[in-house]
Amino acid sequence: MPEKVTLAAWPTPMERAPRLAEAIGLRADDLWIKRDDLTGLGAGGNKVRKLEWLVADALEQGADTLVTSGGPQSNHARLTAAAAARAGLAVVLVMPGPASPPPVGGNLLLDALLGARIVWAEGASGAAALTAEAQKACSVLRDRGARPYLVPFGGSSPLGARGYLEAGREILAQQPDLRHVVTALGSGATMAGLVAALGPARVLGVDVGALPEPARTAAAFVSELTGREQPAEALRVRADQVGEAYAVLHQPVLDAINTVARTEGVLLDPVYTGRAAAGLLAAVRDGDIRPGERTVLLHTGGLPGLFGHAETAHRAGQALRTGP
Repeated sequence: MPEKVTLAAWPTPMERAPRLAEAIGLRADDLWIKRDDLTGLGAGGNKVRKLEWLVADALEQGADTLVTSGGPQSNHARLTAAAAARAGLAVVLVMPGPASPPPVGGNLLLDALLGARIVWAEGASGAAALTAEAQKACSVLRDRGARPYLVPFGGSSPLGARGYLEAGREILAQQPDLRHVVTALGSGATMAGLVAALGPARVLGVDVGALPEPARTAAAFVSELTGREQPAEALRVRADQVGEAYAVLHQPVLDAINTVARTEGVLLDPVYTGRAAAGLLAAVRDGDIRPGERTVLLHTGGLPGLFGHAETAHRAGQALRTGP
């Protein structure tokens, strides 16, 4: 196994959230926010922890190009482009859509600034189809004499999950009395690493709708990390914040984004961190998380995606207040 490369300054901050805690029914000292949005590289976010291991593996294998896939507002794609720039590698991002790109804003704007080349895979949707298209892109690059390294969808693999095994230990060092960590559950490796470090009882994953069976994916990564079989059924997963679909704004998510912003001045995105916060609020309402239990909301970043999500911009703009 390669030694990881360092792409950020660790540990990330752990901040009290007393006004948010009291607004949702917890005690002032119960709730803290783990600021993995402040990892620095490429506008920050949780994927940096995974990419430290994956980029190290790419360099060890002699790669000169990173190839990965995701949507046009993919935080993972943006941070893969940033990591490639830091490591002196080229980067190709495979995204669904027609050959004529959508408006360049949010994460896609940052991809352009970071020098990424985009392959638009018309008709491809979902992780499996995009991964297949990314494998095709790798074949084309090899035919041209390049040495591509395929970074998995979301940076999620047993190797990438090691980043959040480390993060779980970091969180526990900052919060020894930890009872709950609430995290978005997308491609699985973030939750898996936390479960491997903290055990399944302390980690609550909020499904964002990125995969059809995210708990099974996360459980498989946990099993790889620990060497012990992890039943998917033993993981704590909420599926009540997906709404219509992964990229479609769910009203409880917008409500949670507003609540966090207006109580703590912390900004969330509508796909990942907004859903994690909505899951936290729901867990407090139904008694899964109770007053007196030390709770950490993992902020995995994603703010650039807020500026590329037209529906959120429209609906949030309708609430804009004017006048004294």
